[in-house]
Formats: sequence, structure tokens, C-alpha cells
Amino acid sequence: MKRTRRFKRVAANLKKPVPSSRPNYAGGEGEETRPRQRFESSITRVKPVSESQPQPGSNSAPISDISSDKMTILPFGFFQIDALELAPRLLGKFLRRDDVVLQITEVEAYRPNDSACHGRFGITARTAPVFGPGGHAYVYLCYGLHTMLNVVADKEGNGAAVLIRACAPISGLETIQQRRRQKTDKPVLLTGPGKIGQALGLSTEWSNHPLYTSGGLEILDGPAPEKLLIGPRVGIEYASPEHVHALWRFAIAGTAWISAPKNTLRPP
Repeated sequence: MKRTRRFKRVAANLKKPVPSSRPNYAGGEGEETRPRQRFESSITRVKPVSESQPQPGSNSAPISDISSDKMTILPFGFFQIDALELAPRLLGKFLRRDDVVLQITEVEAYRPNDSACHGRFGITARTAPVFGPGGHAYVYLCYGLHTMLNVVADKEGNGAAVLIRACAPISGLETIQQRRRQKTDKPVLLTGPGKIGQALGLSTEWSNHPLYTSGGLEILDGPAPEKLLIGPRVGIEYASPEHVHALWRFAIAGTAWISAPKNTLRPP
């Protein structure tokens, strides 16, 4: 049974959750391990069990006043759209596995015919999940070390996904710290795609897992951010110039929970 987690109010710059009936498409992956950045109090602050509550404006972990057990799992139809549409819509949504709940703060879109997408290799044992229907996980190892979580997008056969680059901790901070082997509630804990997979305790065996069903790993509805940042994707120098410079990286504006480099992000 899942334990009830309590949350503080979500940051002022986030709107109310969108209806769970809204469709969405995701696509992509990323081949990188990057430096990380921080995320300000625009998302919520998690109060460590043994520590005093962080002061407003600090970069400690965020919290919310809603029980995750009352959150709605996003439906299958939410993911059946282009990765470029799905990517920004995933910002503010929640990833949940057991007692760990993370709020998505940064993503990258990877589309069909994208020279930076794993789908360019065609269907292989590794990439087969990318060509499945939207709403499933695509998990792969970067440099044989870092577990990267992607959300598959669009209709079956398209080959697209959204890479989860950074999150803010909402629940299960101690579990996250144990998995990350890092006793901190600062943004360095979860700002980078490899850190997300580690914090959730994922392996490549989670590839093809449905994220729209109860149990295991789920994506829950959450507040849409009022303002976004966009920029080119990270670590795809091998791709064509068109795709290297495409502004397909999205992050919540005003938060420190964003991975490096931050200086390539700007308002739309």
C-alpha cells in the first residue's frame, strides 16, 4: 500500500493542474551526462524530516500540501501527441514510484526523423520501446553508467520521446538521498538526467513500462507552469546543424532545479 504523502502549496508561478483528459505526445532521448544547476522556490519545498523548514527563496528541496494519493494518473491519451507538444506539457507533472514523488522541471523533445533521436537507428532490441505507443517508459544507459528516463510519445511506430532532464523532490527525500548516495536537499540532488533514473531506482528493465497505469512508475497530473524557458538540447553535437540548434529543451522559469548549462535557456 502507498503511504500518504503531504505537500505544501506549489509555487506561485505554477497554475492549477490541467485536466487529466488532455492528450499529449512525447518523443526522444538524450545521450549525455551533464553538470547540474539549481531550482528556486518557484516549485515547492520539501521539509527534511530531521531538519527545520527552509526559508523562502532558499534552494533546498521543494514541498506541497496535496496528498499524492489524491493525484490523478495521466491517461493514455495524454501522450498521443507530437513530442514537441508533449515536452512542455510534462513540466510541473509528477513522477511517482513507491514513496518517491518528483516534480518534472526540465525536459527535451526528440522527434521522428530527428538526427539526435535514438529512433534514427531504427527498431533494435534497445530502441524498440521508442517505437511503441506513447505513455510508456524508454530507459537506457548513457556511457554504460547513467540510467536515463524518457517518456515515449505519439502513436505507435513513430519513434519519438521526451527525456526527463531535471526534477524537484516532493516526497521520499531520504530514499532519494540513499539512492543518490548524497545527503543534501539542494538542486544538485536531481538536476541531470542520470540523477533522475538513480533517484527513482530505475534500470533498463523499466523500458516499455506503462506510465498511465497504477503501480510501479506513474506520471501524475500537476500544475502547469506560468512561464517557460527554451533552448537547444544538450550534448547532441553529433546531430545535424538543424537539430543541434533546434529549441527543443524546455524548463520551468524561475526555478533553480534545472541542469547545466543554464545560460543557453531563454524565454520563448
